[in-house]
Amino acid sequence: QLQLVESGGGLVQPGGSLRLSCVASGSRLSDYAVAWFRQAPGKEREGVSCISPLGGSLSYGNSVAGRFTTFRDNAENTGYLQMNILKPEDTGVYYCATGTCVRHDGTWRAAADDFGSWGQGTQVNVSS
Repeated sequence: QLQLVESGGGLVQPGGSLRLSCVASGSRLSDYAVAWFRQAPGKEREGVSCISPLGGSLSYGNSVAGRFTTFRDNAENTGYLQMNILKPEDTGVYYCATGTCVRHDGTWRAAADDFGSWGQGTQVNVSS
């Protein structure tokens, strides 16, 4: 069974950067798309990014497009989320998940139901 473990979260000042990692075990990560979601206190879970199994297709949520980049190293069974120009509203728990980047009318629908395995999450705090 696929297990996912995120790392790389922490406290960063506005304008700073963080890189999150998602290490998979128990199965080949290359069989799945890898998505990142986040959830802030009192808010709904939000889709951040999705990368196809071989990395050829990328999708981003509107609030992070142009600032965040997702990539993967299938040889290392690891997915990544590079976060730049961080803002206080980026604060939350970040989760990686594996499944399929389902699109509707060309837009990633960012539905949690499309992803069957989830990590435990890593906390990101953006504050001065």
